[in-house]
Amino acid sequence: MRFLPVLSMAAALATAAFAADDSFIIKGATVHTIAGADIANGSVIVRNGKIMGVGKNLASPKDLKVIDGKGLHLYPGMIDAGTEIGLVEINSVRETEDTSEIGKFNPHLVALTAVNPESEHFPVTRFNGITSALTMPSGQLISGQASLIHLDGWTTDEMGIKPRAGMHLRMPVIAMPRGNAAVDSGDLGQALIARGSFTEAKRAFDKEMLDLNEFFESARRYMLTRSAMPPGTKPDLKLEAMIPVLEGKEPVLITAVREREIRDALAFADKQKIKIILCDSQEAYKVTKEIKEHNVPVILGPMLALPLNEDNPYEQQYTTPAELQKAGILFAIGTLEGKANLSSRNLPYQAAQAVAFGLPHDEAIKAITKNAAIIWGVGDQIGTIEEGKWADLILTDGDPLEAQTTVKQVFVKGKSSDMDNKQRKLYEKYINRPK
Repeated sequence: MRFLPVLSMAAALATAAFAADDSFIIKGATVHTIAGADIANGSVIVRNGKIMGVGKNLASPKDLKVIDGKGLHLYPGMIDAGTEIGLVEINSVRETEDTSEIGKFNPHLVALTAVNPESEHFPVTRFNGITSALTMPSGQLISGQASLIHLDGWTTDEMGIKPRAGMHLRMPVIAMPRGNAAVDSGDLGQALIARGSFTEAKRAFDKEMLDLNEFFESARRYMLTRSAMPPGTKPDLKLEAMIPVLEGKEPVLITAVREREIRDALAFADKQKIKIILCDSQEAYKVTKEIKEHNVPVILGPMLALPLNEDNPYEQQYTTPAELQKAGILFAIGTLEGKANLSSRNLPYQAAQAVAFGLPHDEAIKAITKNAAIIWGVGDQIGTIEEGKWADLILTDGDPLEAQTTVKQVFVKGKSSDMDNKQRKLYEKYINRPK
């Protein structure tokens, strides 16, 4: 019995030490809340990983460590709104990829369960100020559940923000060959490749659409009859996973690249009465009126890319964000990493390219912070610097959209992240090589 007080005291000290890791006050920085006006010489109080105070000349609680932000800028951590980070380690090595499963319909598969917390991509990406990302499976028609994750944590459970953020669906397309090479319509390689006539391509497209609609109808019938099933009936995991979608509780992330696919996606959403988010919609600029009327958000792919069509203006990728912003469409930017072997760490530079072609700077910042959080239903948790939200923060010496800016420190849920990473180690190794 004599040992109990000692053990209790040790536990209390351990708890206090743990709490200190995610409790502090940053003073003197220019605070870019992204929720309102910037605060010069501002302060942010963080306790137990949550933001407890934001303002100017805040008193420093005596029990919190002080981080000097003088001369620095404080931003919310950036969010990659669409990628495959954590699911792919080396693109050319199949054994390190876990993005897809066999079959057209896999709505029950959750990306978070396949995330590798020890991926070398996480520290490299955090180093550039990205603190969270929407990692998405790829496959045939319905790939599975995309997961919103923090980019720091020991386990997938610790990393998960919203494990079932949305169901990923690839809109069927009519794909026609051009010469001897099939055209994939920019749909990440999952198009219906037809090596014959337009009639054959259209027949294949109609079959895919029929299968897709029948699957949704099967799920709807299952949902309506589930309560009448005899006790002990084994649930159908695929159809069970569809119920939140049919009830409007979970959105469907639809990859629809070209104008026709976007229109098909909007019509499909109307028919099935589901909430959708358009993904990689490179020709969204052609359908802004319809997208706005349907109040559908858009995840744009990387800006630093060639135009979709050979006869497009060279800057078409760069100007699309500004056109969506002018149309009043809510959008965010994702690197869609698996598509072109692009890295999530380049997210801020994708947004910067849009600024150079008409997108207001503050809207570009929102596209990789606040907007992404709103689209994925976690605007009350991350995306801005406001009281009550997770302390996902980055301290920089300048504008994070500028390549010369250095991210000095990254905080994920209030905990300071290790800034070491493989690329930095390689840089130091070879910069110091023998002459």
